Amino acid sequence: MSDFRRRRLAALAAKIAVLEADGRADAGVLPFGAPSLDGRLAGGGLPLGRWHEITGEGLEAETGAAPAAFAALTATPLARRGEAVWVMRRDDLWTPGLMGLGFPPQRLIQVCARDEAEALAVMEDALATAGVSAVIGEVEAVDLTAGRRLQLACEKHGATGFVIKRRPFGGTGKLEPAGSTAATRWRVASAPSEPPAGEFGLGAPRLSVTLERSRGGRPGAWILEAASAYSWETGDAAHPLRLVAELGDRELAPAQDRRAA
Repeated sequence: MSDFRRRRLAALAAKIAVLEADGRADAGVLPFGAPSLDGRLAGGGLPLGRWHEITGEGLEAETGAAPAAFAALTATPLARRGEAVWVMRRDDLWTPGLMGLGFPPQRLIQVCARDEAEALAVMEDALATAGVSAVIGEVEAVDLTAGRRLQLACEKHGATGFVIKRRPFGGTGKLEPAGSTAATRWRVASAPSEPPAGEFGLGAPRLSVTLERSRGGRPGAWILEAASAYSWETGDAAHPLRLVAELGDRELAPAQDRRAA
């Protein structure tokens, strides 16, 4: 590709980014430190000053364990810059578990809301509060109006929101609305861990993470592992989550080739 075409494409990408931002000030990005993942996100990392959707599968729709771990690990660098608010409808957040992932508990403010409407209202107020850098909320659905309100709240002080799609008391209602204003949408599930070479026992927590939608980016799927709190705090790890493997759709070999094998 010629330099002229590269410059034209770069200029076009910049114009598209401005249009998608609707004139919002750029709050920067939070890189994961893995080029194959960051390259799928607009700007080379998770957009800050926006809100993001995180969903699970199967029982995760009720427990929300894997999505909560992903949200906590992703929000950890932000929690070290300011206060972090976690809004829930079921008071079952296990703070020692967050500490084990490296999340700073002294920066955490927990709020248990009475219903869905109150949870969204608390999230909106927290995102618009100076000194709050990250807000994690557990709700069943965010319609277009509520999503737009969350985004406007993010823009006031550059806070970043994480919406965990969770049905905390069971049920069969749909978790997915018709549309969304989220900057990204992720689907997260637990993945088997592996102990360090030559050792026994459990290894670091692993997550199967799928980026289903990214404004200005591209979908992708990966296996991510929680870096030790020590390695991340000392600067040995670029992010609390590290890439283990990149997943991809692979077509099966033709039947004739399989028989020959």
